[in-house]
Amino acid sequence: MKEITKETYLKWYEDMLFWRKFEDKLAAVYIQQKVRGFLHLYNGQEAVLAGALHVIDHDKDRMITAYRNHVMPIGMGVDPKRVMAELYGKSTGTSMGLGGSMHIFSKEHRFHGGHGIVGGQIPLGAGMAFGDKYFNRGAVTLCYMGDGAVRQGSLHETLNLAMLWKLPVVFIVENNGYAMGTSVERTANHTDIWKLGLGYEMPCGPVDGMNPVKVAEALDEAISRARSGEGPSFLEMKTYRYRGHSMSDAQKYRTKDEVNEYRKIDPITQVKKIILENDFADESEISSIDARVKSKVIECEKFAEESPYPDVSVMYDAVYEEENYQFINHKLK
Repeated sequence: MKEITKETYLKWYEDMLFWRKFEDKLAAVYIQQKVRGFLHLYNGQEAVLAGALHVIDHDKDRMITAYRNHVMPIGMGVDPKRVMAELYGKSTGTSMGLGGSMHIFSKEHRFHGGHGIVGGQIPLGAGMAFGDKYFNRGAVTLCYMGDGAVRQGSLHETLNLAMLWKLPVVFIVENNGYAMGTSVERTANHTDIWKLGLGYEMPCGPVDGMNPVKVAEALDEAISRARSGEGPSFLEMKTYRYRGHSMSDAQKYRTKDEVNEYRKIDPITQVKKIILENDFADESEISSIDARVKSKVIECEKFAEESPYPDVSVMYDAVYEEENYQFINHKLK
């Protein structure tokens, strides 16, 4: 695995803090009705992404996930201003404002969604891995899902074929404890989700999803195995979300005391503590990072606010062929 250095920790701190503040800003503008529809925030789960980005091949590896998907494309290199513009429904967004919160996408940066159907991305992730294996691209797909999605039948169909064909894919369960609002304990007779991999003789195991080092170590092993032709892995990242499932979630299924207990192991706080204890940076340097992050979030908001909405004709571009569009456009006039 690539060495974890002072620079790594400083990058992790700045990246994770930016992702957190980016999501906080989205929560604020959502309340102002500048972001419509649903909004699922990543607060608390940042170490899962930070650890992964440390070990993937940024030139060819892919990511696909569900609808808690704003910061993953940013980590993969998508301009955060375009991500925020997409949530605003603006034409400068990653999908010209037509996808919104749950459907961020960037083929250029190998981020393949953003999917609103629970578990819908699981077979798609395996399909992309099949393509990479068929064309001998040497790429690995990281296929993310929540703990709720593992109850979908498509997961089991996918795991079976992924093992049968030794596909270069790593299945990553971001187990934040509650799916949409129901605890793991109430949805199955087992609480160790990673053990589902045992039924397919797939390498599997639990990972501390609040610690980017542990995430990087586990994923480095799984990615190396996939890239060498040994097939998939199934990892359960034990993490936690500090906000509700979505902005409309009243969170009556858990207590504030529970949330506060998990805040004691906040991944951003953990990384900051290591930085200060090892003299990787002092408080003034940390303050400079904080200020830089704040400025970046303001830039994103300004860009989204000032960008235009897409022309109504764009809706037809995504549905009709050119000849039919011309006919419909003529009739509308």
